[in-house]
Amino acid sequence: MPSFRTSRRVGHSARQMFDLVADIERYPDFLPLCTGLSVRRRSTDPQGRPVILANMSVGYKAIRETFGSRVTLDAEMLAILVEYVDGPFSRMENKWTFVDLPDGKARVDFFIDYEFRSRTLGFLMGAMFDTAFRKFSEAFEKRADAIYGRGSPSRPLPGQTV
Repeated sequence: MPSFRTSRRVGHSARQMFDLVADIERYPDFLPLCTGLSVRRRSTDPQGRPVILANMSVGYKAIRETFGSRVTLDAEMLAILVEYVDGPFSRMENKWTFVDLPDGKARVDFFIDYEFRSRTLGFLMGAMFDTAFRKFSEAFEKRADAIYGRGSPSRPLPGQTV
């Protein structure tokens, strides 16, 4: 069952990075493979946290897929949970956490666990997704630099993948 995890130290605050990742409607502007994103509904959960039901379209060459997810934004905890709703997966969940560090930088943790419904689609898209996840951290950091100004260079934390 495919999963990917990374932890990066970035030259921006945890709040800035949370806000950037929470701005899902901008993903097609900078995120690898994301060809479109539409918000189906906005609401709040019982704890008062914003919840966005959205469709994300991804594509590579001739392969195009759209999936729905529920995005829960926890600004107090600086965490984002993305849960699968519908589309080509049998399951998918990802989590973001953002932690301020003593030197004024932040640690951004990203985890995704997913499985395609179809083995064929999994075979076709799997390698592409793995490559894209490896580029996501860089894409978000470049976006943060463009919005907030160039931070100091980031690097993976010891023992983490990029």
